[in-house]
Amino acid sequence: MLTRLKNLFSNRKRVDLDKRFAKLARVGQGSMSKLYKARDLQTGRIVALKVLDKEKTERLMQRTFGGKTRPSEGEIAVSLRHPNVVTTYEHGIATTGEQFLVMEFIEGVGLNYLIDTNDPSLKGRRVELLIQGAEALAYVHKAGYIHRDVCPRNLLVSNDGVVKLIDFGLAVPNTPEFRAPGNRTGTPQYMAPELIRREPTDERIDVFSYAVTAYEVLTGHLPWEGPDTLQIMLAHINQPPKDPREYRPDLDDDIVRLLYRGLAQNPNRRIRSMREFVDLLRSLPRQDY
Repeated sequence: MLTRLKNLFSNRKRVDLDKRFAKLARVGQGSMSKLYKARDLQTGRIVALKVLDKEKTERLMQRTFGGKTRPSEGEIAVSLRHPNVVTTYEHGIATTGEQFLVMEFIEGVGLNYLIDTNDPSLKGRRVELLIQGAEALAYVHKAGYIHRDVCPRNLLVSNDGVVKLIDFGLAVPNTPEFRAPGNRTGTPQYMAPELIRREPTDERIDVFSYAVTAYEVLTGHLPWEGPDTLQIMLAHINQPPKDPREYRPDLDDDIVRLLYRGLAQNPNRRIRSMREFVDLLRSLPRQDY
């Protein structure tokens, strides 16, 4: 895997990021990367510049994917073009050895922030925002990938109300090689039971994660809560989700049924695809939520 990545970039011209970009502000930092608002000095365009930590990325690739030939985050991201998926203009490797991605800069906030603050802008728009995110995932699945880290943090909401799916650092091709049991990756609170149990997986792990996200958007709470990550993961396997009407007694019966179907612990009883998820969301009343 690491040899393939080195070969992938070895014949490409390395980019001096300090000469190519004027970094205007640090706008985010994950466990594997740093994100900057920057001006591309070649085009004059304001962009989001994501720089991956070299050593952490190599360890992740080895630990999570072993010897499997998995496209890089940049390869996956630059191939995707959808109104609700963040646009990646370019990817490459810096003169210092780090991989980088150049993306559209979104003026907005994470969906997680809107949930955590119970932002007034959510009122009457929750279902519409969920439809947009579901459309993004349906497109990613149709393109042949599983996202594997679906959660509110990875859904940006622009200032004009457009949802953008981000972060393909854990995404994999939807092929037998990557559906086989393996390392648990993702955000534990949103992780599907079959992934926790190290069973074979498919795109329905994203369906489950999106159902957790939808539950949180609609109620302000997670369907399983606990004192620590391990307890939450065990609850995903062993306990039913909390009835969402305990948090929102006004929820429509169709919404409650959708949430329970999306959160089914047995993937064969779960909503079958994100396209079906989209259709179910579109059939819901929107104005009250």
